[in-house]
Amino acid sequence: MSGVAVEDLLGLWSDELRGAKARLRPLFLQSGTAASAGAFLDGLLGPERRKTGWMRAEAAGDRGPWRQQAVLGRTSWDADALRDVVRDYALDALAEPDATLVIDETGFLKQGRASCGVGRQYTGSAGKITNCQIGVFAVYTSSKGHAFIDRRLYLPKDWTGNPDRLAKTYVPEDVRFATKPAIAAAMVRRAIDAEVPFAWVAADSVYGVGELEMVLRRAGKGYVLGVTGSDLRPENSSGER
Repeated sequence: MSGVAVEDLLGLWSDELRGAKARLRPLFLQSGTAASAGAFLDGLLGPERRKTGWMRAEAAGDRGPWRQQAVLGRTSWDADALRDVVRDYALDALAEPDATLVIDETGFLKQGRASCGVGRQYTGSAGKITNCQIGVFAVYTSSKGHAFIDRRLYLPKDWTGNPDRLAKTYVPEDVRFATKPAIAAAMVRRAIDAEVPFAWVAADSVYGVGELEMVLRRAGKGYVLGVTGSDLRPENSSGER
């Protein structure tokens, strides 16, 4: 924003942040919890490189991290509803009919076995098989910018096949194993059902030929999907592969 005074720019940022917090307010039953969620958001936007509970509490002026921990672990609210709020907020600024959904996963390095979905698995974040969680994400990209609009934690079979382990991490009972391409296909369907404007989907060879491609073909969406040398294309009507 060239030519805008710093004071005016800060005012615009402040107004936009208040508007974002107002969108979050209906997700919480109590105003105090909504305020704690707003303080949590302030902390995430702060300058500290490590966003620990104590650091966020100090930034919010709290005596300890308990209020913000309650937002994350003890308060009942709908995370999927928050996902939809974030999606709609992003689309207000970025929506274009020829936009692209970019789908990819990333790993979060972890120690131990208690974190939900953690296990020894490959992650590009480390470039090797290591102990981590994997999240699959969808990013909305247009000429106006880009933003995350969907996410899901990938749960390996040694998690989904262990009800006791799932219960200890509060995973809903109806959650079943889903491959990363199946997760991506569900994200595309969800975007279409929500009338998200986009024309293309891009993803790497993890998502290549298979379920995601079929969903996109049926929806009439263009796509650029990576494939590996072992992927075999079905023959078309002319006999070509």
